[in-house]
Amino acid sequence: MSLISFFILAFFALLTALGVLLSRNAIYSALSLLAHFLVIALLYFSLSAQFLGIVQVIVYAGAIVVLFLFVIMLIGGTITPVIHEKRNAARIAAVALGAVFLLGLLIALVKGLPAGATPVGAPDAGSVQAVAGPLYTTYLLPFELASVLLLTGMLGGIVLALKERKGVRTKD
Repeated sequence: MSLISFFILAFFALLTALGVLLSRNAIYSALSLLAHFLVIALLYFSLSAQFLGIVQVIVYAGAIVVLFLFVIMLIGGTITPVIHEKRNAARIAAVALGAVFLLGLLIALVKGLPAGATPVGAPDAGSVQAVAGPLYTTYLLPFELASVLLLTGMLGGIVLALKERKGVRTKD
């Protein structure tokens, strides 16, 4: 991946992230989040991590943002007024944490890699075959247990969301 294309994608990632944060409309914020997830997927693809790129598109850009939009439509998407004192405290905390993050990033950039060291990874580390091989051989039991756990959580959420309605017959 060329450095120029990385900076272009990084610029769009920052732009869409700012769109999520600064948008006063919840739907526009969710759409900016969708665009951000797609830009991150493009970054994964450009780094030859095809599996992570596909998962980013399917899980995050597909399922999570659709869920966010569904909830926004369900609750109306209005922004409730916030108590002014809490808002100022949150801004101060955000600025302080952002400064700490930027300081750490600058230290990492200045320190960098030791002279002569180059990062080396497996040539097919991000491919679907490299991820699926161990997932369906070595880690098959934990993978299946995680799927059963997710299915149980989904069924529990459905059962908890059901409401008894008067005058509606249900199968007993």
